[in-house]
Amino acid sequence: MKQSILFDLDDTLIYCNKYFYFVIDQFTDLMSDWFRGYGISAQEIRDKQTEIDIAGVHVSGFKSDHFPQSFIGTYQHYSDLLGRPISPVEVDMLWKLGRSVYDHEVEPYPFMEETLDELASKGHELHLYTGGEMLIQQRKIKEIQLERYFGPRIYVRSMKNIEAMENILREGQFDRKSTWMIGNSIRTDVIPALTSGIHAIHMKTDSEWAYNIVGIDVEPKGAFFTLDQLRDVPTSIHTYLNQRGPN
Repeated sequence: MKQSILFDLDDTLIYCNKYFYFVIDQFTDLMSDWFRGYGISAQEIRDKQTEIDIAGVHVSGFKSDHFPQSFIGTYQHYSDLLGRPISPVEVDMLWKLGRSVYDHEVEPYPFMEETLDELASKGHELHLYTGGEMLIQQRKIKEIQLERYFGPRIYVRSMKNIEAMENILREGQFDRKSTWMIGNSIRTDVIPALTSGIHAIHMKTDSEWAYNIVGIDVEPKGAFFTLDQLRDVPTSIHTYLNQRGPN
């Protein structure tokens, strides 16, 4: 009953969103200070930054420049709207602040190693499927030595969608009845998996990025679970396999 199990990386195996939120807090504080007296709220600043950031992802995927550019775009939007002069020094400061998020430490989720160890010990083939830029994602992978679990079975894509999932499944000649996708994003992990006819496990996070929150209108052909902790993944998979039987 060997399974092929694809794991997402950011906010599935390692923390990610919390570092972005920390930098966004810094950005909001800067903007609130610079635009004090202009009549805009911190929430308006956050909403505009989110809008610009997500628009960039829709156009060209997970490019690292989108995040700092969303800071600058928000700054330029309110500068033009409210008549505040644009300062090259402030623009440079925002660019560096946005880029700083990619220098954060790599912090595994609780039970990451135990979960991967248990699945590997049962003979399952583990794969890593992550969205982003190669150099940034490779740094994270190497920092916590994830190659020991995934070997060459690592896929980094700037666009993480149904087409990308289909390409991976076809090129790798996966048996879809014994393939799983495990990730936190309904948009980029769960829906592509269900659409492609493989099993899916949605890992809930404490605070999800707005881009990832969408409705599910796909009927699962196999298993579909929502879990709170990584350590529950092996039991959920093995319970499903035992209940289903050898066929």
